[in-house]
This record gives sequence, structure tokens and C-alpha cells, in this order.
Amino acid sequence: MKSKISLIDISLIGIAAALMIGVQLSLAFLPNIELITLLIILFTLHFKSRTIYMIYVFSIVECLIYPFGLWCFTYLYIWTILYIVVWVLKDSRSALFWAVIGAVFGLLYGSLSSIPYFITMGLAGGIAYIVSGLSFDLLHCFGNFMVIILLFKPLNTLLGKLPYISLESRKTD
Repeated sequence: MKSKISLIDISLIGIAAALMIGVQLSLAFLPNIELITLLIILFTLHFKSRTIYMIYVFSIVECLIYPFGLWCFTYLYIWTILYIVVWVLKDSRSALFWAVIGAVFGLLYGSLSSIPYFITMGLAGGIAYIVSGLSFDLLHCFGNFMVIILLFKPLNTLLGKLPYISLESRKTD
């Protein structure tokens, strides 16, 4: 019986998660300017269901690198929400479309991150978390839009030219 995840898939998941970690660490000095949103969009379009493994490997390693906090829980569901949104809208290949999706996601990121704060600190704590992060959410929105509008087409084209991905993109998940 053929296993659901092949050795090539495991390698691909590891390489993609390492790339995500590398770009996250290299841009950590910039407030809310990140490539993870773009990479998850592209990986979902090209790698399909393998992306969920990439997200969780990335998230777990990030929680090991940085001090553990409530944000670790948010990483596990926030990036999964983005994956689901992209999966549902996967037929579009428009850079502008994905830039708008990324911008909206960046704007909502703080609100999505607030869920554990609502649970642990109540209504006032959750609202305070959202309000205190609004300037960062606006920056995240703008940053995602610009990163995706500039890099989506070239990276999408590059990923489409890789033989393994091209072969796999013809298969259904």
C-alpha cells in the first residue's frame, strides 16, 4: 500500500518550512513586514494539502526559537485559516487578487490573534489587545499588499516551472 506522504513530500515539506523560517528570521527586525503570507498562498496553490504540514512544522519551530507565549497557539490556527481561504479561492492566479487577500488577512491578523486573549483575559483584555495592535495591523495590511503585488508573479512562475510541482499540480488532493 502506497503511503499518503512520500519521501519526496517529506523533503519538500522540510525545505519549504526551512525557507519560511529563514525568511521570517531574516525580516524579524521589520515590524509586521513578512513573506509568510505570500509563501503560504503560493505553497497552497502549488503544493496543495502538503502546505498544512509546512505550516505546522514552521509554527512549531518558531515556538522553539522564540520565547513561548500565547502567540504560539495563534500561529497554529491563523496560518491554517489563511490556508483554508486560499484553498477555497485557489482558482485565481491574479497577483492583485492575492494582494488584496493578503492585505485583508494582515488587517485581520490582530483580531484573529486576540482569541486566546479573550479566553484568558476576558472581553476587556481581548478588546485592549486588538486596539493596541491596530497600527501594526495597518502596517501588516500594507506590507502584505506590497510584498504580494511585487513578488507573487515571479515566484508563482518559478514554482510552476519546477518539474515535481508541475507534475503534482496535475493531480488532485
